[in-house]
Amino acid sequence: MNIEELRRYCLSKKSVVEGFPFDETTLVFKVEKKMFLLTNIEGDFMINVKCEPEKAIDFRERYPNKISPGYHMNKRLWNTVIIDGFFDDDVIKQWVDDSYDLVVASLTKKEKKQIFESI
Repeated sequence: MNIEELRRYCLSKKSVVEGFPFDETTLVFKVEKKMFLLTNIEGDFMINVKCEPEKAIDFRERYPNKISPGYHMNKRLWNTVIIDGFFDDDVIKQWVDDSYDLVVASLTKKEKKQIFESI
């Protein structure tokens, strides 16, 4: 997976917007104003994704050279994943899906209604 494929995949999800709220190189994807994925557009290709705490620890233990606690994020809930061909695209998409779903689950009823009424 490359950055453009990741971008297209993220934007294919309901109510997702992208932007550069922090600097010119950190691309952020949000659903209803809440971040679910961050990536850098320069340097090594990495993503930050939200994760259930137990899974986050499990992934870090299984892949210590590829997954670490989320850089500049809540270390309990976010993982930084190096994207270098080691992980299959379907695995990366599943992590994106999980992150998106966790953020959507945290939204208010009104916010969820706005997302899913427009389907």
